[in-house]
Amino acid sequence: MEPGPGEGGAAGAVHFHGDEEIIEVVELGPPGPDDLANEMEDVDFDEEAIQGAEEQAWETEEEDEGVEDGMEAQDDSEVTFSEHSASVFCVSLDPTTNTLAVTGGEDDKAFVWRLSDGERLFECSGHKDSVTCAGFSHDSMFVATGDMSGLIKVWQVDMKKEIWSFDVGDLEWMEWHPQAHVLLAGTADGNSWMWKIPSGECKTFQGPSCPATCGRVLPDGKRAVVGYEDGTVRIWDLKQGSSLHVLKGQDGHQGPLTCVTSNKDGSLVMTGSVDCHAKLVNSATGKVVCVFKMESAASKSPAGEAESNSVESLGFCNVMPLAAVGYLDGTLAIYDISTQSLRQRCQHESGIVQLLWEDGAAVVYTCSLDGAVRLWDARSGKLISEYRGHSAEILDFAVNKDASIVVTTSGDHQAKVFCVQRPDR
Repeated sequence: MEPGPGEGGAAGAVHFHGDEEIIEVVELGPPGPDDLANEMEDVDFDEEAIQGAEEQAWETEEEDEGVEDGMEAQDDSEVTFSEHSASVFCVSLDPTTNTLAVTGGEDDKAFVWRLSDGERLFECSGHKDSVTCAGFSHDSMFVATGDMSGLIKVWQVDMKKEIWSFDVGDLEWMEWHPQAHVLLAGTADGNSWMWKIPSGECKTFQGPSCPATCGRVLPDGKRAVVGYEDGTVRIWDLKQGSSLHVLKGQDGHQGPLTCVTSNKDGSLVMTGSVDCHAKLVNSATGKVVCVFKMESAASKSPAGEAESNSVESLGFCNVMPLAAVGYLDGTLAIYDISTQSLRQRCQHESGIVQLLWEDGAAVVYTCSLDGAVRLWDARSGKLISEYRGHSAEILDFAVNKDASIVVTTSGDHQAKVFCVQRPDR
């Protein structure tokens, strides 16, 4: 059996004792200038496939819904989109104007609609399973929708018509290339796919024989990082179709990957897993720079209760050397990359589904299973504001470029638009 990332070979371990958790940062050698990004550029956070752990948490959450009828009383949203007839799993905003949203749901439907008034532009019809992935191309010309069975469709937005479709088998994640009309996706058989749109010219990247659970194209557009159910991570050369680095064993995770992301210039990759570890990786060398490790007090509980904590979402700050990690137990941890230490811990009462950093500030947005969106000051760890309006858990959200609008999707069959007022600007 491979030793865990915290065992053996670690130069030193620093323990942080909190009220409920113990957070351990394992340093794997001093960071060199190449390891840490000095400048940060935009990273488009578009977390994709829904994790089994999250689904279990949602189910438990639904059982408690009766108690939380009060959730419905407060509605801070400006616009509500109500055309879905079941849980709304995913949302993405058009990157060029930030005036359109695409949402996909458990009703096998996806819609493109206007943020200003919730007016439907068109339905992305023809899916036969829950639409779990949806997103606009970098120039907002196309929108792609993908369902769990693996049917992917691409629509030309101005014509409101389908221009391409392909069936890949069970879909885990899907993402547009940051600079080109190229679509990438990962599937349950371990493959990652890349297509030119609309020609459909295709390339595949064969991973291990287990699901490719998450993926992200790096900002240079030449590489992609993909995480797998067996705990391994691969950095792929998109042009050559070959893997540049494989992280496995002690360098990989001890459980399925849930999320991957990169910093602004792509020099650092961060990976998260159900093993509750987040790893910082130098994307050029494939070496693990450090491991952020959290143990919840619940994991030490007697009677062998199942521990269900995991890393659900990750992100890098663009303006300071900070990273945020969101956990299923409701912990938002802010780590200082330069010192590789815990800086703040912000506790939510229920699990974090996703987090996003504001583009030009040290502010983290979280959405959680209690149906609220929260803004946190990453420097102080203090809650800036909270927005409510959903009567069930939030399943996905997006923030527009100037951080004035948050769009959420929920198990209450609705998508909502919130105008975010920040007192400090």
